[in-house]
Amino acid sequence: MDTKVSAIVFTPAGKRSRFITCLYAVGFLDLFGVSMVVPLLSHHIKSLGVSPTAAGVIGSLYGILQFFSSTLVGSWSDVVGRRHSLLVCILLSSLGYGLLGLSTNMYLFAIARIPVGIFKHSISISKALLSDLVTERDRPLVIGQFNSASGLVWILPWNDNSGLNKGSLSTGAAAVHSNEFVEMIPENMQLNQESKPIANGSQHYKTPPSLWTEVASVLRKMMKIACSELWDIFLVRMLMAIALMLYYSNFVLGIEERFGIKPKVTGYLLSYSSILGALAGFIIGPITRLYMYNTYRMLLHSSILTFSLILLHSAASTIWLVVVSSTFLEFSTTIGRTCIIDLELTLGGNQASGTLLGVGQSVTSVARIFAPLLSGIAQEISPCGPPLLGALLALSAVMMMFINQRRYCVHTDSKLKRQ
Repeated sequence: MDTKVSAIVFTPAGKRSRFITCLYAVGFLDLFGVSMVVPLLSHHIKSLGVSPTAAGVIGSLYGILQFFSSTLVGSWSDVVGRRHSLLVCILLSSLGYGLLGLSTNMYLFAIARIPVGIFKHSISISKALLSDLVTERDRPLVIGQFNSASGLVWILPWNDNSGLNKGSLSTGAAAVHSNEFVEMIPENMQLNQESKPIANGSQHYKTPPSLWTEVASVLRKMMKIACSELWDIFLVRMLMAIALMLYYSNFVLGIEERFGIKPKVTGYLLSYSSILGALAGFIIGPITRLYMYNTYRMLLHSSILTFSLILLHSAASTIWLVVVSSTFLEFSTTIGRTCIIDLELTLGGNQASGTLLGVGQSVTSVARIFAPLLSGIAQEISPCGPPLLGALLALSAVMMMFINQRRYCVHTDSKLKRQ
């Protein structure tokens, strides 16, 4: 006998807007906690007397755990529900940050990185929940505003360098407030009675499913994504991620070597770029309307612009060309990041949005592994080597989108017909 029951809460537009605002607050508070801890990690691990090599190994542990856990946690959120998985991720990752503040040797520091590496997926789960709450037409706008709300953390001077202990306490307090906002969101919500069958990503049973049932559901969702035809869009995401990482990898050093600009002045330029990046998310709405909600065209044009601006940066003869390229690059990359997520969900289907976003995070983790190696090799050739290589990779992503243009357009047209 079928044990599933209809336990969906149909959410009016007014309440749905309030829940979306709650998720914006969750994203802001989550990164607020991170901003209080991450800048102090290198200083803290140095104070423990750890060698640079050991520090690098411990630092890579986080990326490795993120690579393997992103897809698993994303699939798990599809099975057990966004709200439950979001609460668990916030609590356990904040526990890891708390242990960091209490670590007194290298081994405790490494252990503290484990829960953070496994469960630091609250941002991707929040985006999956946002995609459940809005129509496909409004999804780029809402995700862009979520990115802007979260990005405000990095342009505000929260951290007073008072030490990792106080920073960890601040992270814990931010987690408590995040959970308060998450508790305001009902467990099972649906946009309306005509749209998504199960909007919160979870399956509903008369009795709670067993652990093995949940594991089997997670594995089925992962296999479905693995056997899908999404490899090209994930490859585009990885190429663009590596291109941007190469651009930023030697930004300060490259500007100093090419133009003799002091790092302090370059820091002001980076802050200026961060402000633009945070504000860029709020223009997603007008741009999507201008493009008639065709996110493929938005992604293609923003990627072409990103390639052109990185190439301009690598060939710039004056610092003012660098300023111009940095200004417009923040807008193009913000639009591109939003559109790539929307295209993943459009091509892959919204029923496994957590799994799709988890795979996307794993792809980004792969980019973080290759980018430093490629940057070092390119830096050996020229100070302009990393951004020039990044421009070539961005061009490769653009060419791949041109090759698969027909398939993307078919899915985009079908999305528009559903609105």
